[in-house]
Amino acid sequence: MTTTLIWIAVALVAVGLYLSWTAGRLDRLHARIDAARAALDAQLLRRASVAQELATSGVLDPAASIVLYEAAHAARQAVEEQREVAESELSQALRAVFGEIQQVEAVREAPGGEEAAEELAQAVRRVPMARRFHNDAVRAARALRRHRKVRWFRLAGHAPFPMAFEMDDEPPAALADRAA
Repeated sequence: MTTTLIWIAVALVAVGLYLSWTAGRLDRLHARIDAARAALDAQLLRRASVAQELATSGVLDPAASIVLYEAAHAARQAVEEQREVAESELSQALRAVFGEIQQVEAVREAPGGEEAAEELAQAVRRVPMARRFHNDAVRAARALRRHRKVRWFRLAGHAPFPMAFEMDDEPPAALADRAA
């Protein structure tokens, strides 16, 4: 009888340790999602700021400046529900303005344009990487949260189900070539 109780206690402790380890892993994944989201937000803000600065610098033609400024402003001011759409529209505006290498060369020839073009090229290169890191963390957390043990024992607590950030983040070809 005593041996049976000891084995039951050992089994309960083992199950408890395993569930505790799984809950800790899930918590670390949620922390990784938060950190990746903060990094993504920083890169999106940087890209919008650089685009807005470039649009107001006077080195672009007026039509391109207006298109780029409005898209960058909308991306910076977007509420969370509309953020993906606004960021996608900024990507489309960047591709429209910097679709041709001649436009990038015109920016580079202006005073201070070399630094501005380089900063924008770096910003448009970093956004897809930050989004990929965020979505990879979301994918890992979702996979773990789908396990029965996580659902049955409510190991996720009250944390919201993680959502991926889906947007058009393809950089303009002329800027992507410069960023490489």
